[in-house]
Amino acid sequence: MTVSLKLISHKLCPYVQRAVIALKEKGVPFERIDIDLADKPDWFLKLSPLGKVPVLVVTTGEGEVALFESNVICEYLEETQAGAKLHPVDALKRAEHRAWMEFGSAILGDLWGLETTSDPATFEGKRQALVAKFRRVEAALGAGPYFAGRAFSLVDAVFAPVFRYFDLFDELTEHGIFQDAPKVRAWRTTLAQRPSVRSAVDADYPQLLRAFLVRHDAHLLKLAA
Repeated sequence: MTVSLKLISHKLCPYVQRAVIALKEKGVPFERIDIDLADKPDWFLKLSPLGKVPVLVVTTGEGEVALFESNVICEYLEETQAGAKLHPVDALKRAEHRAWMEFGSAILGDLWGLETTSDPATFEGKRQALVAKFRRVEAALGAGPYFAGRAFSLVDAVFAPVFRYFDLFDELTEHGIFQDAPKVRAWRTTLAQRPSVRSAVDADYPQLLRAFLVRHDAHLLKLAA
């Protein structure tokens, strides 16, 4: 059965990046369509019950199915597409990986607060929360270079977009979030060099992220000043 894939995305969305990385790791051809989440097209709202990206439109001979939620999309790709396996074979290890994917989503929740707040106290609270969470990640990491050793997995696909934020944040302030997490720092460096990770965003990503901070009057920019 012939299947074609179309990914509805937004240029800054870290959840979209998860799906893009998984698609590229699998070597699956797909079409990417970026939309403006501040002005969502009607056709997109009909596809996405939650009004969020990513949405993967799967077209078969029987019609179209729209899959929403990034982890659902990644799991579908893992189950249906050839190429490198991105989940462990062992059921317990696979469940453990899924749990750490959820932990990555919790980190993104704190990152959202860190980057959008203009309040110094809120910023510091989110910074401390991230320090604590990455301390947990540090304890879970082994010898590397990836989350589970030598094999790239969906956990890596989840955390690579998290680390990408800090390419700009590092320029703005000495936030100290990874100060006591050497394994996390090494993991971040390795992921940044992975072709699927590098190509998951366009070249204008840093400029778009900076503009996003400006729109939110982010405390991060005040620290840079």
